[in-house]
Amino acid sequence: MSSNTGNLDTAALLSGVNNHHDQEEGSSRWWKNVLDLEEAKNQAFFALPMILTNVFYYSITLVSIMFAGHLGELELAGATLANSWATVTGFAFMTGLSGALETLCGQGFGAKLYRMLGIYLQASCILSCFFAFIISILWFFTEPILIFLQQDAQISKSAAMYIKYLIPGLFAYGFVQNILRFLQTQSIVMPLKFEQTWEGLSFESFRFIITNLKLALPSAAMVCLEYWAFELLVLLAGLMPNSEVTTSLIAMCVNTESIAYMITYGLSAAASTRVSNELGAGHPTRAKNAMAVTLKLSILLALAVALALAFGHDIWAGFFSNSPLIIKKFASVTPLLLISITIDSFQGILSGVARGSGWQHLAVWANLGTFYFIGMPIAGFLGFKFKLYTKGLWIGLICGLSSQAGALLFIALFRKWTKIELSNENDKESRVSV
Repeated sequence: MSSNTGNLDTAALLSGVNNHHDQEEGSSRWWKNVLDLEEAKNQAFFALPMILTNVFYYSITLVSIMFAGHLGELELAGATLANSWATVTGFAFMTGLSGALETLCGQGFGAKLYRMLGIYLQASCILSCFFAFIISILWFFTEPILIFLQQDAQISKSAAMYIKYLIPGLFAYGFVQNILRFLQTQSIVMPLKFEQTWEGLSFESFRFIITNLKLALPSAAMVCLEYWAFELLVLLAGLMPNSEVTTSLIAMCVNTESIAYMITYGLSAAASTRVSNELGAGHPTRAKNAMAVTLKLSILLALAVALALAFGHDIWAGFFSNSPLIIKKFASVTPLLLISITIDSFQGILSGVARGSGWQHLAVWANLGTFYFIGMPIAGFLGFKFKLYTKGLWIGLICGLSSQAGALLFIALFRKWTKIELSNENDKESRVSV
């Protein structure tokens, strides 16, 4: 394995970063005190393919909603509600399940336990297939469930018809997310070369299902709690007066926020990979430096996205609807949307750090408390009691996102940075110097 291992190591993300950190800086230029340029450059090269991957994938759903919006307000509301329900009950959960690989494969790669990456991938795919089958049964009963949740009967019927055709995509989505994490943690974002981490199918993967599940379920809960908060806004909008307009408007905001997050998610993936690889290699200080660099890059990227939306919100809204009323109302909510996009970008990096470090169990409690005991109560209170409607709902979301970012930052600053022991005793943590 020695010669191949050397080749594999040179393909790792930021392979030259280790040498960079071991050498003293020869220059005292002021910007090097603000941003580690070498780390930033390499993270940017890693993040760009991830950004394109996520944007192209999300565009599939986004384009279908845009076409539905030009068919009519009922079709837009139905497609939006269906995608919200699919995200709440399926896609978010499948994304979360794959998050276990960010810890296991990321730290395994850093520790040079290459063979185990393929085993973890197979175990995760088995779990994804099982849960996709359970979720697909639930989707067949979408219409009565939505009606039970007090959604409009016509919109519920349209949503149920839409979601039934999404069922095959749920299984594919689970496999894609697992393979994406498998490649991401090896820093393979362009060349598809991973001979030493994939040795073919093996029954050994069944031995590691429980190990995977211990991280997969908290990871799924972590992701779902965040996704559900966004989609809960769509359900609350359906309970407001003039629900078709309100639901369409909130859905446009949610989809805009999501596409912006998909852009910054490339940096979140870079943070997760860098942190997990460095912790696996026993270098917590370098992992912390990688987090700091990614946070700075995320703020710059979020500001660029926010500026583009600030000057082009009417054009963007026109992709979703021809209604002058909806376009006008979207313009009034845009300032709040810009704030939430910036905060969401910041917390996205911290969530990536949590996944890479194996802190999913802590992030679950942070997301639960900040969204459902702070953000959503404020959203409901402002939206219904003060009759701020769409603006009230989004202000509540901003409060939740701000609290979440603060909680995750607190964890990152005060939690001892350790690596997961990836030997035969997989659920133990080995102490690594902070």
